[in-house]
Amino acid sequence: MDHSRLNIAKTGEALAVAHLKARGYEILAQNYRAVRGEIDLVAQDGDCIVFVEVKTRRSLKFGLPQAAVTAQKQRQISKVALAYLQTHNLFDAPCRFDVIAIHLSPQLEVLKLEQIESAFEFQANNRF
Repeated sequence: MDHSRLNIAKTGEALAVAHLKARGYEILAQNYRAVRGEIDLVAQDGDCIVFVEVKTRRSLKFGLPQAAVTAQKQRQISKVALAYLQTHNLFDAPCRFDVIAIHLSPQLEVLKLEQIESAFEFQANNRF
């Protein structure tokens, strides 16, 4: 079994998509790329556009997965989200930023999957 970082990330994203769909979300985009970076998932929850960062870990040696969504990462996600809203003319749509934190066993079995809704607010700071 391939346990590379890329495979772990892809496994986490697939688990996140399944989790969101089971909760009634519509997946609008996966790995949405803009000039400033990427957002793992863009989903719709009712009338709300949800920008989702997925963090997957096989070990908690370096902390909880959600701790990797630093202030700098939040600014980057915010800029990409703004690009998504501009591209799709969705300025009036309510939106939020969620984090899905996944802890896997060494065999890539789910130990814990946690969705943190409204994990952070839009980060307007333009400094990188």
